[in-house]
Amino acid sequence: MSRLFTPLTLRDTTMPNRVWVAPMCQYSSVDGYPKDWHLVHLGSMARGGAGLVIQEATAVVPEGRITPADAGIWEDGQAAAYQRITDFIHSQGAVSGIQLSHAGRKASTTQPWRGHDYVEPADGGWQTVGASPVAFGDWPAPKELSADEILRLVQAFGAATRRALAAGFKVVEIHAAHGYLLHQFLSPITNHRTDEYGGDLDGRSRLLIQVTDAVREQWPHDRPLFVRFSASDWIDGGWTPEETVDVARRLVSHGVDLIDVTSGGLDLRARIEAEPGYQVPFARTVREGSGLPVSAVGLITSPEQADQILVDRSADAIMLARELLRNPTWPLRAAHILGDEVPWPQQYERGRWRH
Repeated sequence: MSRLFTPLTLRDTTMPNRVWVAPMCQYSSVDGYPKDWHLVHLGSMARGGAGLVIQEATAVVPEGRITPADAGIWEDGQAAAYQRITDFIHSQGAVSGIQLSHAGRKASTTQPWRGHDYVEPADGGWQTVGASPVAFGDWPAPKELSADEILRLVQAFGAATRRALAAGFKVVEIHAAHGYLLHQFLSPITNHRTDEYGGDLDGRSRLLIQVTDAVREQWPHDRPLFVRFSASDWIDGGWTPEETVDVARRLVSHGVDLIDVTSGGLDLRARIEAEPGYQVPFARTVREGSGLPVSAVGLITSPEQADQILVDRSADAIMLARELLRNPTWPLRAAHILGDEVPWPQQYERGRWRH
C-alpha cells in the first residue's frame, strides 16, 4: 500500500487516508449560514474518497468574514445548519473539520468574481480591524484592536469552538495564515504595537497562544486541533520559517496536534515563485523543527508526487485544493494509479477502475 492511503490517527480520531481537503472559501453563504452549495461541494469530496474534509474559513464574529457571503459560526443556528453537512461527510467514511477564522484587515470585500474590492460600510461593508492601523494595499487602514477587544475576540474563538462541537465536526483548525488577523499579529510587517501583543516574538504570538488555549478548553481532549501557518511572508522583514518553527514548538504544550503549512498572503509586495511542491520545504522545516506532524499544500497535483512527499517524510498528510475543484474524485483515481484498494460508494462501484 502507498503511504498516501495509510490511515493517520491523531488523539482518538483516525483519518482513513492522507488525502485531505484544504479549506476553500466558497463565498456562497447567507448571513453566515451554509446553503445547499456547501452540502454538495463538501459532500462530493467526501464521496470522492478524501480522508479529511475541512470546511472553509469560518468567521467567529460577523466582521471576521472576508466578504458578506462568507461562512460563519458566531451564533447557534449556524451550528445547527452545519449538522447535515457533517452527517453526510461521516456517512461517506471521511472525517469532518472546520477552520475558525477572522479576516482582520482583509475583511469587508466583494466576492472574487466581482473584483474582490473593498466594500465601504455605507454599502454593506464594515469597519475592519487589525493588529495595527496598517492598510492592505490601497484599502482603508483597519482600526487597531484594543486590549479589551482582543480579549472579547479570544472568547469568540472559544464560543465558536463550542458550536463547532455541536455541529458535529471532528477536527478544528485555527487559521493563522494568508494574511488574516492572527497572521497580522504574528508578522512584524503588520504588527507595530507597543503593548503586550506587539514587539518581540513573545508579544506577537501572544494572541495566537490565547486563542489556542480558548479553543482547546472547549474542544474535547480526544479530538485533534490544527493550526495553519503561512511559514513565510516572502518579503524581507516579514514572518519567517524560523519563527514558524519557534511558535509551532510552543504550541505543543497548548494542545496542538498538527501544523498545516502554507505561505504568503500578507503583503502584496511578496514575489512568490510558484512551482510544483514549492511549499513542501517549509512543511519539512516545520516538521523537523517542531516535532509535530504537518500537512503540505501547494501545486501538489499527481498521486506519485503526493505519495513521495510522505515517503520522504517532508509531511504527514497532503492538503489538496484546486485539484479537488477540478476533480472531486481525485483520491479514488489516485488510489487506482498507486495500486491501492480503497472503498467506493456502493452507488458508484460499477464505475471503479479495474487493474
